[in-house]
Amino acid sequence: MMGLARADAPAGEHDERAGRTVPAALHRAAPALLAYAGTRLLGIAVLAIWAAVAGKSWHQLLSARWDSLWYSRIAEDGYGHTLHLPDGSVHSDLAFFPLLPWLERLISALTPLDAADAGLAVSWVSSLFAAWGIFAVGDRLHGRRVGTALVVLWAVLPVGIVQSMAYSESLFTALAAWGVYALLTGRWVGAGSLAALAGLTRPVGVAVVAAVWLTAAAALLPGGRWRGAWRPEHRRMLLGVALAPLGWLGYVAWVGARTGSVTGYLRVQEGWRNGFDGGLAFARFVGGLLAGPAFPAGLGLLIGVAALLRLFVECVRRQEPPPLLVYAGAVLALALTAKGYFGSKPRLLVPAFPVLLPIAAALARLPAVRAALVLGAVGLGSALYGAFWLNGTGPP
Repeated sequence: MMGLARADAPAGEHDERAGRTVPAALHRAAPALLAYAGTRLLGIAVLAIWAAVAGKSWHQLLSARWDSLWYSRIAEDGYGHTLHLPDGSVHSDLAFFPLLPWLERLISALTPLDAADAGLAVSWVSSLFAAWGIFAVGDRLHGRRVGTALVVLWAVLPVGIVQSMAYSESLFTALAAWGVYALLTGRWVGAGSLAALAGLTRPVGVAVVAAVWLTAAAALLPGGRWRGAWRPEHRRMLLGVALAPLGWLGYVAWVGARTGSVTGYLRVQEGWRNGFDGGLAFARFVGGLLAGPAFPAGLGLLIGVAALLRLFVECVRRQEPPPLLVYAGAVLALALTAKGYFGSKPRLLVPAFPVLLPIAAALARLPAVRAALVLGAVGLGSALYGAFWLNGTGPP
């Protein structure tokens, strides 16, 4: 598949990796998964200690606050709950995509877990699958050490604790990472199916759809190959392209039918004071910080956004494969141009794991002990910040 193989990869390397059995692939990923699990356990342990000192429950902080409550309510009672706030905001549960509450309902029906704990179980299990998918992408493109570093970097994000909450970020990232991997290995039907599921999980599922569509376009359009798109060898590609948007479009269409408006989902988001304005509201927010006593916070935000964009440009310069660039670029664009509660922006960027590849490659060049010390120190900082963050007053 044109444009997906690394030019510097040894001949046959990708085919051999793609053809591994599941046990062999899991064995190869085991060190990365153990490092990921250890990092997340550290985060939960620090949170538990902090919460105990503050007189709170670490379990409740992870499973039954903010968005977690909306998901569990949908799982228990279905859609239909709306809050009308004094400031005029209208918070409807239709803003939340259905895959996580569906899974919560299924698990709570089959096990003794209630919906909140079922959501926590989904998050913890899917975070491991997300880590495995992220490792598979990094390993395929740059080798095992880069794949391992990429997984641990994703684990030690400042807001990495959200990967252990009853939120949808871990589930979405698992579907997205494996969807991108399916594109890298030419599994079009798998990629389309995973894109459809990602589209049932979060609005940003359109990023995975875009990766499928644009990768297919890049494979078919050069040299007029689109004229032979219906040939047998391309039918699986076209099936994947057709499957990809079904989840996202299906839910948005259902909300439209339920609200009686084609733009129903956009209206629901407006009720939450969310939506997309090209980044104008975010720019005003940062400008307000820079103009007042919170100048250091505003400067920190500017530096953080600049660093993210610089990392993405570096991915482009390194000629990472199109599926990775399209997916990461779409996630960044959607997160940075959204308006609403700006405290959630770091969480919205959690699925953008491909932008960590340049850092992972740099860490992989260090001696193993030095890389482990760097990641361990960052992991401890992430655990402390996560505990501080969840013990605060605002939602992540």
